[in-house]
Amino acid sequence: MERNLGHYLGTEIDGKWWKRFTRDGMSLRGKGRYWFEGDSLCFLRYLTRSPITVPMGLVKAVEVGTWHAGRWAMGIPIIKLVWLHEGQTLVSGFILGKGHSEVETIVQDLKRRMSGTRVP
Repeated sequence: MERNLGHYLGTEIDGKWWKRFTRDGMSLRGKGRYWFEGDSLCFLRYLTRSPITVPMGLVKAVEVGTWHAGRWAMGIPIIKLVWLHEGQTLVSGFILGKGHSEVETIVQDLKRRMSGTRVP
């Protein structure tokens, strides 16, 4: 299982940057490594023990922007996963690639996983 470098920027409630989701270990932002385990995206921040887990079956959309949860990434593309958790719409932001082409590849992979298409 390959673990790649990334950055977690936080999780918004209903897409509002001032409403942050702070339960289930999602309150702290930071650098770390991400990977796919089963049908979930996992992100383990450095100096933490439990990964953030987003089940791809609950993801409703994958978006790309340049700011998230009140943070601007200086033009670096931010991948945003819009998903449902306990009746709330959450938007989790990640920097998972270095350039636009790498980010586009990751976004396409996320969309395939979201639709349930098997990824080798």
